[in-house]
Amino acid sequence: MDMENHPGGSTTGPNITNCTAPPASSLRAVRFTDGMALVVVVLGLLTLLTALINGAVIVAICTTKKLHLPANYLICSLAVTDFLVALLVMPISILYITMETWSLGQVVCELWLSVDMTCCTCSILHLCVIALDRYWAITKAIEYARKRSARRAASMVVIVWVISVFISMPPLFWRQRSSSDGLQQCVIEHDHLGYTIYSTLGAFYIPMIIILILYYRIYNAAKTLYQKRGSSRHLSSRSMGSQNSVDHCRVSHTFCKNQICTLRERKAARILGLILGAFIICWLPFFLKELLVGLQVLQPSPLISDLLTWLGYINSLINPLLYTSFNDDFKLAFKKLLKRKEHA
Repeated sequence: MDMENHPGGSTTGPNITNCTAPPASSLRAVRFTDGMALVVVVLGLLTLLTALINGAVIVAICTTKKLHLPANYLICSLAVTDFLVALLVMPISILYITMETWSLGQVVCELWLSVDMTCCTCSILHLCVIALDRYWAITKAIEYARKRSARRAASMVVIVWVISVFISMPPLFWRQRSSSDGLQQCVIEHDHLGYTIYSTLGAFYIPMIIILILYYRIYNAAKTLYQKRGSSRHLSSRSMGSQNSVDHCRVSHTFCKNQICTLRERKAARILGLILGAFIICWLPFFLKELLVGLQVLQPSPLISDLLTWLGYINSLINPLLYTSFNDDFKLAFKKLLKRKEHA
């Protein structure tokens, strides 16, 4: 969500024929060759990886019957959203950063800004819906198993997209650009404080609070579940053993079942920590900057704005890695895809 000003055109000094220094246009070309080329390569690789990895998740879910589950449909929808970010948002951002001025016209500018905000907001809200789905699945396992269906997952996806559109579209009704300004800069102005607060709350701060609360409760519920399973296994092993071996097995079984519970709790904590950490690190700096700019407390440079924007885009690259790499079914599906490509 690129919401900050980029430098416009550059000024040139008088044309002195006997001057040994190269003209301003040459200096700009050299600067592009040395620094900007590296930036374009790095951002281009990030965009390509984001598209490829999210595309692989989509193909894996669509072609593997074992992955045809409502929970995975939500992950597939998240991958589609992040794929759209890589396809429609990130390449134009690279072009804008490279040219340092907007040259695609007002219509494309409005479309790009709207798609940018909608897709990024939708990606964040998907994380909130996935957390809600997992919370219901672990706290209301039997009851929610009956309600957990493809239709329910589809309805959740539709709600996420509708909310995202309502958050991103209001500026279209009051934003008016002159023809010259629209050709040189493509940014979202912060002239409506109410909308800045509304959009940042709806797109990030409220979902972040919901995600933190849900995953905290998920971890506590999983911890309790692991402890109950460990204690039940310990009791069953004691009842199966003979009276003579009770004293010998009691200590060993208690130690082994407690160790298994501890390992599972640590794994759950590590996974949840990675998910929450990546989400907050990627998006919190950007939305904090947006709120401070809207309150006229901060006016960051274009370089800082671009860095924070792309830090948020990187979350679309991290999402498919975090939500699939800990699942054995996804690992097998990816291996099959690689084998198919090698065979082809």
